[in-house]
Amino acid sequence: MTTTVHWQQRVGNQRDWVWRGWQTRYTYIRPSQNSQKTIPLILLHGFGASIGHWRHNLEVLGEYHTVYALDMLGFGGSEKAPANYSIELWVEQVYDFWQTFIRQPVVLVGNSNGSLVSLAAAAAHPEMVQGIVMMSLPDPSLEEEAIPPFLRPVVRTIKNLVASPLLLKPVFHFVRRPSVLRRWAGLAYAHPEAITDELIEILASPPQDRGAVRAFSALFKAAIGINFSPSVKALLPTITIPMLLIWGQKDRFVPPMLANQFAQYNEKLQLLNLEDVGHCPHDECPEQVNQAILDWINKCLENS
Repeated sequence: MTTTVHWQQRVGNQRDWVWRGWQTRYTYIRPSQNSQKTIPLILLHGFGASIGHWRHNLEVLGEYHTVYALDMLGFGGSEKAPANYSIELWVEQVYDFWQTFIRQPVVLVGNSNGSLVSLAAAAAHPEMVQGIVMMSLPDPSLEEEAIPPFLRPVVRTIKNLVASPLLLKPVFHFVRRPSVLRRWAGLAYAHPEAITDELIEILASPPQDRGAVRAFSALFKAAIGINFSPSVKALLPTITIPMLLIWGQKDRFVPPMLANQFAQYNEKLQLLNLEDVGHCPHDECPEQVNQAILDWINKCLENS
């Protein structure tokens, strides 16, 4: 996966788009051959990641499909806005992007938080989505279910205290250091060699942007579930389109055992377990993931 071409040159044609008054970043790649009959893809990154995290996927998938990738508000090259972040907010961003630039059914491809956004978007806007590929799908509602009802107000109060800007500001300045980000990535990846200087650059640059400290506080509240998060258990049975769930068996962030549980909620969900892979399969074993996505689209969507 080593290359002399900078990642910015491998992620397509980056553009800025003003959404609700906020500057957001997206990119796209179109196949050199006629792609009118193929299904467009929208790639949605995980928490703390960005368009750059798809640098091993965009060009390959873009040989066969028109592929878009978004920096969701608060991440990557998008504005670090002091917004009330939630899965619903990012779903609205994706839907408005689709209405503005695409307007035909797409396949949503998400990793981690991006897979939850993909699932919620398909449930909220079925006319937009023809299929979903999810990798390492989190379900924040499971944490809420595990807490006894009488303790939930106490837990919520503690979370609000932890998420206070006064406490988070010094935490943010610590965690955005490249050395700290490298240790965090060591938990997300099964193979240390996958944690390259390029990956650390992708993760470390956005937190230096103006407004990043303030946005971090709002994003942290969303991450620990202070804002309402949708339930995978509630959403999955409502989906009527084909779905592919990819999971690394060495994922330390979201338990791989959830994959089989989720597969029981919907017969249209196809499961692909990857051995010796962590939380970011598309980046850790891109060749295998890219081919799996292309094969699945060809089998379940384009030839159906």
